Amino acid sequence: MIDVRSLQLDQQRRQIFISDIHASLDLLKKLLRKVNYTYEDYLFINGDLCDKGKNSLEVIHFVRELTLKSDRVFVTKGNCDILHRYVYEGHEGIYDYMKNRKETLLNEMLEIHGKTLDDFSHIKGLSEFYYQNFKEELEWLDSLPVGYETDEFLMIHAGINRTLEQTDQTTALQIPSFYEKGHSEDKVIIVGHWPVVNYRFNNVCSNNPMIDFDKRIIAIDGGNTVKRDGQLNALIVENKDYSYTYVDSLTDKSYIKTDYTPPEDVVGTVSYPYYEVTILQENEYFTLCKNDQLNVEQWIKNEYLSSRNGNKATSKSVSTTLLSVKAKEEVYLLDDKCEGYSLVKKQSGEIGWVPKDYLEIRL
Repeated sequence: MIDVRSLQLDQQRRQIFISDIHASLDLLKKLLRKVNYTYEDYLFINGDLCDKGKNSLEVIHFVRELTLKSDRVFVTKGNCDILHRYVYEGHEGIYDYMKNRKETLLNEMLEIHGKTLDDFSHIKGLSEFYYQNFKEELEWLDSLPVGYETDEFLMIHAGINRTLEQTDQTTALQIPSFYEKGHSEDKVIIVGHWPVVNYRFNNVCSNNPMIDFDKRIIAIDGGNTVKRDGQLNALIVENKDYSYTYVDSLTDKSYIKTDYTPPEDVVGTVSYPYYEVTILQENEYFTLCKNDQLNVEQWIKNEYLSSRNGNKATSKSVSTTLLSVKAKEEVYLLDDKCEGYSLVKKQSGEIGWVPKDYLEIRL
């Protein structure tokens, strides 16, 4: 059985859930300030503290310190938090991972001591280096449970295989696209791991949490460090009311001059891994395409289509949503280099296209 620990919570206390910090210490601190976190709250951190960002070790130290200051802080492991095991178990494929992805906990540990992979002639020596210099941090990561369970919810990094009893650790930490698979448990399962924007191919594009009580799944991975418009989400449960907020690293602000409402309801997202499309109709700024794998129609900005071959093409990850905006509304610019329209992110977290004439850029 995987290590899932049971909890009895005081329902009068606020519960805060965060996942997929990915070595973003500044954003984590910013988010905790934004939700006014105190030691009176329950704080749940659902895996992937490490990798893809610049401060893996600092995040580990900070989160561990939180657990020492309050017995209401609960942390689970994610798939990015146990990659050191591949070194300990002698899997030399970890070399390619470290070479291709520089921002990893393993590389960060080497850099602190002025080392590179070239300094180790065999993986056993690399393993000994980590054990001698970072034993405390790695043992703490290993000690984290796979999940926490209460009467109301199960929190686990990636998901389960229909039931918790049928689930092994690999599934719990790595199962892809759990929201689309579903489960048979009788309580809500709170997960991270899979950026929620990947599910919004036929809805308004955003990285906000997905709260679905019919499916008994809440997905909270905001794509922080993974998506260019990603964010670090906090799910907040207070008096059985569910809400959320987020922080991100965007700084390029713009403002809306006058109200804009799209002439028709156009929503959607081109998201991983569904990039192959069939061109149906090309207009001045957008092209109507059928997403071949999802069998849905999406209006894709012309500049985001590439590898054209007849009526076939591929797209990058991008919003296919036209946004409604209000005069004086503050937005963040994501792409101002396309013809006719700019890609923006609203304070609400919605991401989409607005005609350039409606934007006022202030320096």
